[in-house]
Amino acid sequence: MQTKQQIQQLLTSAGATVNRRLGQHFLIDLNLMRLLVDSANIRDNDIVLEVGCGTGSLTEAISEHAGFCLAVEYDKALAEITKTQLAKAGNVKIINADILENKNTINPIVSKAISTARKKYTGRFLLVANLPYNVASPVMMNLVTGPLAADSMFVTVQKQVADRMTASPGSSDYGTLSIYLCATGDVKLIRTLRPTVFWPRPKVDSAIVGFVRDKEKARRIKDMKRFNEVVGLFMGHRRKTLIACSKLATRPGEARRSPKGKPPEIKSWHDIFNRASIDPHKRPEQISPQDYMALANLSVDSKIS
Repeated sequence: MQTKQQIQQLLTSAGATVNRRLGQHFLIDLNLMRLLVDSANIRDNDIVLEVGCGTGSLTEAISEHAGFCLAVEYDKALAEITKTQLAKAGNVKIINADILENKNTINPIVSKAISTARKKYTGRFLLVANLPYNVASPVMMNLVTGPLAADSMFVTVQKQVADRMTASPGSSDYGTLSIYLCATGDVKLIRTLRPTVFWPRPKVDSAIVGFVRDKEKARRIKDMKRFNEVVGLFMGHRRKTLIACSKLATRPGEARRSPKGKPPEIKSWHDIFNRASIDPHKRPEQISPQDYMALANLSVDSKIS
């Protein structure tokens, strides 16, 4: 692991500078970095994805525990620094690329590398990262909904993102990220972080958050694509009532805001609300993740949709 001075020296030697536009804030408190790694409970047969590896400080710590570490870094200069720093680490692969092909898709190069690693390492697939602020939410959303689904995620994110991850129905922070995480696993705020533990200092607080996938919970979702569509339909119009949102699904030319896919073409929402015992006059932000699961599952039933 690297101190602030060591990171600065590595950047200077490589002729590189911090790119704030990419959300680069290096975690320089080594105790907190140990807390992040220890919280993930990485085992020697696990595959760990790190997004935004920077100069390789966290990558080194991960490599000491994991079977295989795939570090993805968008900044070419930083990727080269990490390659040099960990040249002797046989269980680390560094990819200089954007983690996302688009907002709803993990880069195929990354997915292929994980698939290849799974042929050798049979443990869990984890995300452990000091996530760049500008990609944190879409990366986690993709690793929850799949097809490349993480068994757990232990990350540092902006405090406002952490609040959205852990929010309950009815709160101002409750949204799609809260719904997906709660519907598929258990999420926990581990530690709030002040700006002083990063370099350069961000203007906001951050947090370490842990998510562990619950396979039993996730299996209750009959069709993840339909779950995506249903959550997108309602949370895309969170201030309207559920019954008002349901009418938008068949309205020609109506703008859609769905995480993945178009809204489901379902005409019998009244029946679905009734069978799920959900008041259609409630607003989407008042509905629990379990209720969204019930709505999605009922809509899969061919007798209703």
